Amino acid sequence: MSSVKAFEHAGRRLTYVDEGSGTPIVLVHAFPLHAGMWAPQLRNMPPGWRVLAPDLSGFHRSPRASEAPARHVRDHASDVLALVEAAAGGTPAIIAGLSMGGYIAFECWRQRPALVRGLVLADTRADPDSDEARARRRTLQATAREDGPGAIADAMVPGLLGSTTQTTNPHLATEVRAMIEASTADGIIDALEALRTRPDSRPTLPTIDCPTLVIVGEEDALTPPALARTIADGVRDATLVTIPQAGHLANLEHPVAFSDALARWLSREFGDGSPR
Repeated sequence: MSSVKAFEHAGRRLTYVDEGSGTPIVLVHAFPLHAGMWAPQLRNMPPGWRVLAPDLSGFHRSPRASEAPARHVRDHASDVLALVEAAAGGTPAIIAGLSMGGYIAFECWRQRPALVRGLVLADTRADPDSDEARARRRTLQATAREDGPGAIADAMVPGLLGSTTQTTNPHLATEVRAMIEASTADGIIDALEALRTRPDSRPTLPTIDCPTLVIVGEEDALTPPALARTIADGVRDATLVTIPQAGHLANLEHPVAFSDALARWLSREFGDGSPR
C-alpha cells in the first residue's frame, strides 16, 4: 500500500509517494506536472521494487521554498539524491525521469554516481536549450506570473500529447490540465528557470556506465525519437524503446506499453531487484 510522506532538505520540504518494498526506484516527474503522473506505473510495478515518487519543489504537495527556491536542475537533483538517502538509507536507486525528470536524472548521475544503480531517461533530451527555446521559457515565465498555471496549461497541453492521443483519448488532456493547475505559479517560474539554464548533458553520455533505458513516444513532438536515439547511441549498451502512437507523456498515453517496457528492462538488468 502506498503512503504519502515528506522530508526536509536544503530549506525545502518535499512530499513523496512511497510504495512497495525492495530496491528503490525514484520516478521524477515532467514539467509542469507532479508525481500523480506516475499513477499507472505505481499500480503496475513488479514485486521487489520500492517506488519513491516525489513532487518536486513548488509542485502540488511540495510547497515552494521562498528562502531556498529550486531554480536549477542541480537543486532538484540534490533533493532527489537526499530522498534516496533519507528514505532508502543511501541504498543505490534507479533514477527514472521523464522530460524535466530526465534532465534531473542526468544531474543526479553527475553529482552522485555511486547512488545511481541505473537510469531511465524517458521523452527527454541531452542537449541544452537553444536561444529560441530560452526565449520561449521567458515568455512562459511571464505568462505564469501574469495569468497563472491555467494559462500555462493552455499553452502546453496540446504539445504534451501525441496526435493519436488527442484524437482517441481527449479526456487525458483534462487530467493533464488538472495536474498543471495543482502547482503554484512561482514553482512553475522557478522550474522554467531550471529548464532554461540546464547544462549540456551530451558530454555526460559517455561517462554513464550503469544500465540505462531510453524510452520515447513515437509521436513526441517536444523531444522527438531522433533525440532519444542520440542518448541511446551515446550511452554504452543503452536500451532504446519506442512507444507507438504516444507523444511526450508516453507513460500516461500508453501506460501498459510503458510499464511493460520498464518491467522487462528491470527484470533483465536486475532480476527481482535484490542487491548484487
